[in-house]
Amino acid sequence: MKNLPSTKLRGLAAVVAVAGFAALAMPAQAAQTAGTAGEPLPAGKTAESQAVRTEGVQRSTALAAAWNSTTAKNTVRYNKLYKAPVIPPSKCKEVKATLTTAAAVKAYDQQMLTCMWAAWAPVLKAAGANYKLKPTLIVHNYSRVNTYCGIVRGPQSYYCGYKNGQIYIPWGLIQTYWKQNPTFARAYATNTIAHEYAHHVQFVTGILDASWWRQRAFTTQSTKLEESRRRELQASCLGSAYIGANKRYYPMSGTLYTQWKYVVAHSGDQAGAVRDHGSLSNHNWWSTAGFNATSSTTTASRCNTFAAISSRVS
Repeated sequence: MKNLPSTKLRGLAAVVAVAGFAALAMPAQAAQTAGTAGEPLPAGKTAESQAVRTEGVQRSTALAAAWNSTTAKNTVRYNKLYKAPVIPPSKCKEVKATLTTAAAVKAYDQQMLTCMWAAWAPVLKAAGANYKLKPTLIVHNYSRVNTYCGIVRGPQSYYCGYKNGQIYIPWGLIQTYWKQNPTFARAYATNTIAHEYAHHVQFVTGILDASWWRQRAFTTQSTKLEESRRRELQASCLGSAYIGANKRYYPMSGTLYTQWKYVVAHSGDQAGAVRDHGSLSNHNWWSTAGFNATSSTTTASRCNTFAAISSRVS
């Protein structure tokens, strides 16, 4: 779920977002005690933290010149997205697939990506964003992946805001989860692609670039990390909003819903990891808020983490 500035875009403004859900790995000792539910348990974010350190911290000249403290704040806090109408259900059903191959994971995620693109379009159009821009899905199974936004290491899901945007999904990790618990794997895959697409929503509305400008402009580590948490928790909220809007058709109910609740309640900053994604309780709070956002007149207004008090994004 982490956003990183580009290190090699030759002057083009772009950012990358790495998902932190890879923290949900099942330790060997936990596999025997997880019970019949069989959920993978949190095991830290070592790989993700390594990706952050190796990605680099420079931002492009174009990105630096595009913002100042006022325009960046206005973009993240008062964006037109927050006044856009509620996201409609896509009415897309879940792809029935055994998620043990790259092809199966790509088919599963590609349909959901296409459905999210269609569902978010009227919301983004109302916000004055480029609602026609559709990101490319790339599934990988590599420890080192070269992207337009630089190098990311480990079995990570991430978003790169270059041209139309790219979403990278580690199919091997989903395969591992499938072998442990297929329902959990489905919940994880669903939640992860929704979160990554939410970074695309941030990208086309300017929130992603503006937030990165703010993070680089802050002078203390604590304020930099808080900005990262606001950005990531918003992506989780917006991603969950799509899942909630389409819950009757996917459907998000029964054991799949139970496993999804487990995923969102156990995602976030793990013990000993960098505090850049938000606590487990806050991740759960924002995900739940997004899932239930269709009860209001807008969706994104329920996900305005940039207007929240610090304790809610801790």
